[in-house]
Amino acid sequence: MGERLLVVLGPTASGKTRLAVRLAAHFGGEIISADSRQVYRGMDIGTGKDIADYQYEDQKVPYHLIDVVRAGERYNVYRYLRDFYEVYEEIKARGVVPVLCGGTGMYIEAVCRGFVLPEVPENEALRKACEGVSQEDLIARLRSYGPLHNTTDIGNRKRLVRAIEIAEYGRGGVARSCCRGVARNAPTTCIIGLDLPVEERRARIDRRLEERLQNGMVEEAERLMKEGLTVEDMMYYGLEYKYLALYLTGAISFEEMKGQLRIAIHQFAKRQMTWFRGMERRGLKVHWIDVMRNQEEMLDEIFKTIKYET
Repeated sequence: MGERLLVVLGPTASGKTRLAVRLAAHFGGEIISADSRQVYRGMDIGTGKDIADYQYEDQKVPYHLIDVVRAGERYNVYRYLRDFYEVYEEIKARGVVPVLCGGTGMYIEAVCRGFVLPEVPENEALRKACEGVSQEDLIARLRSYGPLHNTTDIGNRKRLVRAIEIAEYGRGGVARSCCRGVARNAPTTCIIGLDLPVEERRARIDRRLEERLQNGMVEEAERLMKEGLTVEDMMYYGLEYKYLALYLTGAISFEEMKGQLRIAIHQFAKRQMTWFRGMERRGLKVHWIDVMRNQEEMLDEIFKTIKYET
């Protein structure tokens, strides 16, 4: 692998963690997570950490950037890049192969294209000016800066105002302020993308949701709220935590929660794939692997791809 950064990406429930762990075990490498929610301590079932997966046969594979901040904090691509480069340089200094694995497209693309982004300070005057402005008008203002890559911001008012704050700071639009000014050499990457038919992806998501509900996901959300996370905090983290908070506060029934969450996760997986395909259009080469193939054939193809890339 030499100096290359091996990247394993894919939509939720595609099996990327297990694959990354197997590859890391093969190369004697370590995993660097690229998941925007697995950074939070105590948010385990809802974020799908599956720590037990970080072992292949009798070999434990070290992982990084999981459980690095407390639940309730705000973590973003700016902090992620700072933390990533710190871990990445330390791993390389030891002569170990880094394997970046995750499904947060913005984090992965920022790493692969070598972005270094400044922390954007809070703008209290702007935040006050946004008070009382309708959601629709705030969305229109955000769109006026340029095309949006991260459309999840528009569904949460706090994220929406923060996106406007970032756009104002960059004076170039959210997409451009997050994707301009390469300030360091991008790592040489070999990107493996996991692809699977939509119906199979949906089936896997549904099975995993049922498993998580049976294994304590509701109780995890209840504990987080008892420990001080507000409904607003839970809404900020989205997906599982958003709908669990609505259920736990009596806004929706259990069946409504499960049904709405199921749809939301399907939509999220679709957005992930849209981002990954967009990365290709923006110049990053992704080697797509059909995960429905025989596992040994799939691994053989991956090893040939890695050898070719190196």
